[in-house]
Parts: sequence; C-alpha cells; structure tokens
Amino acid sequence: MSVTTDTTPAAPARGMNAFGDLSAHIVRVLENNGADISQLGVPPQPEPQDGLWEDVSVPQARARRNMWRNSIIDAAHDEYLAFRFDHLDENQKPRTLGNWLDSLIEAKKLGARPGTLNMIIPGPIGSGKTAAACTLGNEAAERGLWTLFVKHATYLTWRRPDSAPHNMKAWEVRKRFVECDLLVLDELCGEMDMTATEFARKETIDLIDARIAAGRPTAYTTNLRSRRQPGSQGMGVVDILGERLLSRLESSAHLAKIVGPDRRKPAQPLDW
Repeated sequence: MSVTTDTTPAAPARGMNAFGDLSAHIVRVLENNGADISQLGVPPQPEPQDGLWEDVSVPQARARRNMWRNSIIDAAHDEYLAFRFDHLDENQKPRTLGNWLDSLIEAKKLGARPGTLNMIIPGPIGSGKTAAACTLGNEAAERGLWTLFVKHATYLTWRRPDSAPHNMKAWEVRKRFVECDLLVLDELCGEMDMTATEFARKETIDLIDARIAAGRPTAYTTNLRSRRQPGSQGMGVVDILGERLLSRLESSAHLAKIVGPDRRKPAQPLDW
C-alpha cells in the first residue's frame, strides 16, 4: 500500500513573517545569544571594517562624520567636503580657524566650556566664507566632534510645521542643532537685511541663546555688518537679533573677517 504525501509548502501562520524578513536588530540579538544564523537561511553579516569594535567610540565617530557629511549634502555643498585647512588661502584665516578648533577639542576632552565660544566669520559676498566654514567643519568632524552645518534661512524653514527633511519633526530640528558639539550656521540673518519677521527673530534668538547657555560653540558666517551703517537702508545683525543677544554673542567670540574679491565673479564681464 503506497502512502502519498502533500509536498505543497505550508503557508506561514497568520501574522508571522519568514525569518529572512526579520529586522537586522533581531538578527544581532540572535547572534549575540549564540544562534547559528547560517543554519537559519540568513546571509552572513559584514564584519566591521577595522575588525572587532572593542571600543564603542569607533562606530560613534563614524556616525558623527556621516551626520556632518549629510548636513553638507542637504545644503548642496558637496564640493566642499574634500576641503582641508591646507586648501585655504591666507585671506580665509586657516591658522585662526585651526587654533580655535584646537581649543574646542581641548575643552571637550576636559569637559570644560571653551574660552572662546563663538567664531564670527563676516565678509562680502563671494569672499570664501562658506568654504572656510565648511573646511572648519570637515576638520572638526574628522577629529571626533559632532558637527553640523545649516544655512540660517534653511533652519527657519525646517522649524515650521511639516517642513523638515527626513521625516523630522520641528522639535527634532531644534534639538539636533542645539545639542551638536559644533554648529556651523551659514549666512546668519541672510535674506533679512531689509525685514525680519517675528517668527524668524524669535527662532534665531532661541537657537543662539540655547547654544550659548549650554556652552556649545558655533561658527557664524554672514554678509551683514554688526550694526546698520550710516546712510544705509539695510539692517545690521543687531537690528534683527537685538542688542542684548548680540552683546552675549560677541562677549565670547573671535572675529575672523574674510576680505578679498568675489571668487565667483567671472574673469571677463558677461554682456547681457
């Protein structure tokens, strides 16, 4: 008498997934508890590039570098990622920026508040301020500081409801840029030289004041003067932020003014 068997594979129980669909987190948990993943049909996971991570600071440092890189990419400044202090000219103050970064690293190691909390990098349009600030960030990220870059106007946009990238909430935007070790805030008060809304003023003061209170350093670039110039209709930074906050910012700041011709100006004038 022959026996027949049903070779049709049984369907998975309702609400259950095939093992290969489980998250990477569950795979790691099973590995840590001695499960032989290869016998369960899960492909082997890649090893860390530097071998075993005996110190958690290794993946943390990589994560910080990636966060810096992503913030630069979000700002469409990818071309600056390769810049180092050696690439800057003397007008862009590489030694000043390097010495300041050294002081931030030393303060971080000691758990102390930096002696010079802020770096203000003013200068005319096209003088190389953003390139210098991005270079500072590149060097800081390589040396282990959690560093982020954002344009001031972009930060204000992201603080509005449902406007932040990567599915972030408005409160997460503030938390990220308040808590990072070093913030590069590009074009401070940009696009506000004639008018500034109450929202923009409030959010700017909140961000800067929170970082100063926490002792977290910030590098600012700006096309604006500190104060309105006689005969000019354009605002200075003090007209937007107020005398009290600007005084706090300047009281623990170094000025690295960048001068020089517009680097983006064509060699020959264009005839339009």
